[in-house]
Amino acid sequence: MLKPALLSAALISGSAMAANYDIDGAHTTILFKINHMGFSETVGRFNSFSGNYQYDANKPQSAQVAITIDADSLDTNHEARDKHVKSPDFLDTKQYPEISFKSTAFNGNADKGVLTGDLTMHGVTKQVDLNVVKIGEGKDPWGGYRSGFNGTITLKRADFGIDQMLGGIGNDVKIELFIEGIRK
Repeated sequence: MLKPALLSAALISGSAMAANYDIDGAHTTILFKINHMGFSETVGRFNSFSGNYQYDANKPQSAQVAITIDADSLDTNHEARDKHVKSPDFLDTKQYPEISFKSTAFNGNADKGVLTGDLTMHGVTKQVDLNVVKIGEGKDPWGGYRSGFNGTITLKRADFGIDQMLGGIGNDVKIELFIEGIRK
């Protein structure tokens, strides 16, 4: 009787131990929204990115995250606009092909908190705070183990040297991340 109980306890506690995850690009979305002339918001996404994170529900303050985004994968569903946003007027993706985030601290609990880190975009690195909510974790149908988090942040694009057309295009960029990771 005792052996099954010990095995069950080991399995349950194993799911909450520190684990490394690779971000699953097929089940992760990185969106952004920006005001367009005060009339509406333009919504876009980045289609190519990679990253990983470490997470332990028992020690959430030890969480670590690293994400690299291919800036040229920007997609607003409008080819001419995408070309302009990728140009030297805005992201200048030829000069700055990657956007990266590397966490430095986490303050919160196992379900939500603030992830602080260094965001590098357009050749400028700034410390930012990302609001994070845990969606869930568990076994998947293929024998693996996954976890998922949502994150939100609002950036001022001018802080990163992207200050063209500030009158017609908003300075605030709202970013939403829907991250799913596969445990290594």
